[in-house]
Amino acid sequence: MSSLDSYKTQLLEQAAQVGALKFGNFTLKSGRKSPYFFNAGLMSDGTILHTVAQAYAATLCAAASPDVPTVDPFADFDILFGPAYKGISLAACTALVLSSMHGRDVKFAYDRKEAKDHGEGGNVVGWPSGRNEKWRVVIVDDVMTTGLAASAAIKLVARQGGEVVGVVQLLDREEFSEIDEQGCKVSSVMKLESLLGGKGKVRSVLKMRDLVQWLEEKEEHGETTEEEKRSLQAMRDYRDTYGISSS
Repeated sequence: MSSLDSYKTQLLEQAAQVGALKFGNFTLKSGRKSPYFFNAGLMSDGTILHTVAQAYAATLCAAASPDVPTVDPFADFDILFGPAYKGISLAACTALVLSSMHGRDVKFAYDRKEAKDHGEGGNVVGWPSGRNEKWRVVIVDDVMTTGLAASAAIKLVARQGGEVVGVVQLLDREEFSEIDEQGCKVSSVMKLESLLGGKGKVRSVLKMRDLVQWLEEKEEHGETTEEEKRSLQAMRDYRDTYGISSS
């Protein structure tokens, strides 16, 4: 039996089956050679979308980590915002599961790449109107690389009069993106949490450590493919080179 949460194991297994999670040798936008690649765009059938939505909802409803010195921003929010395009389906499915399985009724909104000049107009769909208040928003992201997409969504929500209280992403690669002036490793998650005002404002359904643990447990049970066996050590080496601690 896996020591990972069941929804994580199920998600990893299905992601590998549909080719969304691949092991091998991949060149990232940063130029780094990665032993794995996660493409959320390939999770496009009803079965895995349901699994993904359940995993996002479980992550949103989980208790805050005890070492995070702040009020849990995910305990009370009004809107799930899905940035175009991948975030749209992820936020919609997650809002549905939050309601049907967790009894949490939140609104769902998303943006268009180009503003609409007729009908309701604008480039944001589903944003509530008629109430003069500051809506609390959680942004749904897939796999964060630079964090630029989430940063752009934060600015867009602010222009709508909302307040982004947190971001939930599908995978945290747990690696540094730059080294600051003090020589400290800084990840995209750390930069985004700084922008949002504190630790604990970004949650991840999966972390790289989960992928490693999943492969290790498969290896213990003799269930890994030859590619996965090779990739497991490569992932450990990659983590030693680029890894960063993440809560």
